[in-house]
Amino acid sequence: MVDDGGSDAPAATAAGRVRTMIAAGRRRLRLACFALSALLCCSGAAPAAADGPIVTRFEVFGFAGVHVLTMRGRTDESGGDYTVSLDYVTDGLAKLFVDLTTLAEVSGRLVDGVPQPVSFRSDTVRNGVARHNHIDYHPDGMLGVTVLPAPPDPVAPDRTRGTIDNLTAYFRLEHQLATTGNCNMTARVFDGRHAYDLVFTNAGQQALMPAGGQDFTGTTLACRMVRHAWPGVADPEQDEGAQDGTIWYARVVPGDLLVPVRTRMDTQLGVVEGYLAELHGRGANLNLLH
Repeated sequence: MVDDGGSDAPAATAAGRVRTMIAAGRRRLRLACFALSALLCCSGAAPAAADGPIVTRFEVFGFAGVHVLTMRGRTDESGGDYTVSLDYVTDGLAKLFVDLTTLAEVSGRLVDGVPQPVSFRSDTVRNGVARHNHIDYHPDGMLGVTVLPAPPDPVAPDRTRGTIDNLTAYFRLEHQLATTGNCNMTARVFDGRHAYDLVFTNAGQQALMPAGGQDFTGTTLACRMVRHAWPGVADPEQDEGAQDGTIWYARVVPGDLLVPVRTRMDTQLGVVEGYLAELHGRGANLNLLH
């Protein structure tokens, strides 16, 4: 009896389908993490009181309700200086598709009440491949940029003059909300690799009810966000970011401080949502996600 290989063909075809599904899953999860980092980069960034930091934890869910990652933020503001840090890591089922760890931090000062970065860094390891971005902001608006590994088509220095990092962009928004209650703002963002505009607009007051396991009920101020890539800038990853979304802010700590409590955005995965799970600082100790 001669084996013509036919018995192995279905197995080979099935294995090929599995490999394709895993590859697609990895790309989709990578898209979700990248998009959420753009939208939630400052989930803990809000004008903090001088008596201590504000520390937050966000839990993020992607396609089919799958838990994508945990994001932790910390904000310190004192004497006109600020520091905002964010770290996130995939775990559980998500880690089977992409092993991702990111730490980003910016330090800066308030200039006429507006946050202005002084130094920004971002360190990411994705499936064992490390990326390091560092930016120093000079008084004349020019940037000192170190990026490893270097991108194939770096953005020209004259185009990045006067830009800010994405952490400071959301920090500016939250400072503005605390003083005016107005979302309308545009930020020109450059993080060492990606260049884009973040455009925020008012979506009005909205009442939220408990959802997604989060025990929050209250009136919020909703801000819409739209991201616009810069024309003429080569960026093969520009479609992987959050193109638009909504962030709901609420007063959950004493004073006029508004903190993001929930997010939702549209991506290639469909709807991706984030929920404030914990907040500690300024006299508040909240545990919202069960």
